[in-house]
Amino acid sequence: MNPGTRTTIDDIAREAGVSKGTVSRVLNGHPTVADRTRARVQAVMARLDYAPDPAARHLSWRTGQTLGLSLDRDDPLLHPYHVLLRRALESQTAPQGVQLVDLRADLTRMARLPSAVLVMHAVEGDPRPAYLRSRGVPCVLIGHQPGEFWVAPEDVGGARLATDHLIRAGHRQLAFLGHGDSQVAQDRERGCRDSARAAGLDVQAITSDFTVLGGYRAVRRAWETGTRFTGLFAQSDESAAGAVAALEDLGVDVPGQVSVVGFDGLPELPIRQTLTTVAQDIPRIAATALALVQDAISGQAPRGEFIPVQLIPGATVAPPPGGTP
Repeated sequence: MNPGTRTTIDDIAREAGVSKGTVSRVLNGHPTVADRTRARVQAVMARLDYAPDPAARHLSWRTGQTLGLSLDRDDPLLHPYHVLLRRALESQTAPQGVQLVDLRADLTRMARLPSAVLVMHAVEGDPRPAYLRSRGVPCVLIGHQPGEFWVAPEDVGGARLATDHLIRAGHRQLAFLGHGDSQVAQDRERGCRDSARAAGLDVQAITSDFTVLGGYRAVRRAWETGTRFTGLFAQSDESAAGAVAALEDLGVDVPGQVSVVGFDGLPELPIRQTLTTVAQDIPRIAATALALVQDAISGQAPRGEFIPVQLIPGATVAPPPGGTP
């Protein structure tokens, strides 16, 4: 090669003794390349200081022009968080001509997969990432998992912010609404318990999903069967709204008798009060997810990133009855 000349895929292929197609498959992270061949190609790239052309990466991203959003079977398509995430993604993909596709079906039954997939609500042992890798489809998890590309809000840290806020207001009888199997529920419960433990307090766990109806039913059932608390942290804004409605239907004043904190930062909720919440930076989550898709396409090593969250005080937290902060 001549000094000052930009290294190309042709140069990499010639030096590594492989075809241009093999180099391309290494760059795009396809699993069909043998480990020894992949290592040889990557070693040549490092020796020749090769960096993929951003324009070429952009063209690679545009080739299929589809980005799948893989939802759990029971996830509602019009869930407010999904709507906001989709809007944030489309603001960046639409100008590039990339179409978002909702994937509700079993991925293994799809005749044709998108160019790349964002996997929502992955649980431990979730088969979707491994299956997508086996088909050579780059994927990014909205959540966290070692060995994968992923992006997630600071769920544990955000739960600590919420619980600390309740404790600073003077609450000693705490409850967590949203005990369940999902990674989000477990991370937020863990953060809540960490904060309570540091203050020498315990937390009552109430099983619920993330919906308004689920939160309403769970809190009403818990209260009617004798569970008592003055500070409630809910795993989502929607379940928090359901909790507020249930308590008020039971004649319990919010925040006069029970304070409630949610998580997500949704702009609209079906309650009269402004909810105290932990807000996610959804546009940043979307932008990071798309950047990670590009990294996956170009064959970079998997990595993840936690996105900071922020406590947004509202009108649903006050000192407990007879207490002072």
